[in-house]
Amino acid sequence: MKAKHQRLILALIALVALVGAGVLAAWALRSQASFFYLPADYAANPPEAGRAVRLGGMVEKGSIKTAADGVTITFVIHDDKARVPVTFKGIVPDLFVEGSGAVAEGRRQPDGSFLADNVLAKHDENYVPREMKDMTTEQARQAIEETK
Repeated sequence: MKAKHQRLILALIALVALVGAGVLAAWALRSQASFFYLPADYAANPPEAGRAVRLGGMVEKGSIKTAADGVTITFVIHDDKARVPVTFKGIVPDLFVEGSGAVAEGRRQPDGSFLADNVLAKHDENYVPREMKDMTTEQARQAIEETK
């Protein structure tokens, strides 16, 4: 076998290995990707049951209900077009209140309900952490520099 043929075979093997690695990486990312849905998108084109998704919108006023066990809560995330009931078992963030923005990470159940694994509360651009409320601008800047 000539050296030219050996180089060609090695190049083909390398190409097949690269394509195989790319396909495996794309397949792994597909199963791990979490798509973001607004309630209107979720209602119009629901994700397949069991697929991890993020559902974001506003927490409907008067919708937060705590179950008798004290850790299971149900609430409704809505936008102007649709509303989606969500069930979550755990501790919600301090900023999670009715009328505020929230993102629920979880899965659509076979019965169409949404079961959240994690709830994230969104805050507006004027949010200041409780620990930094009484600080002057210079003290806040110094605290930020110390945490870097």
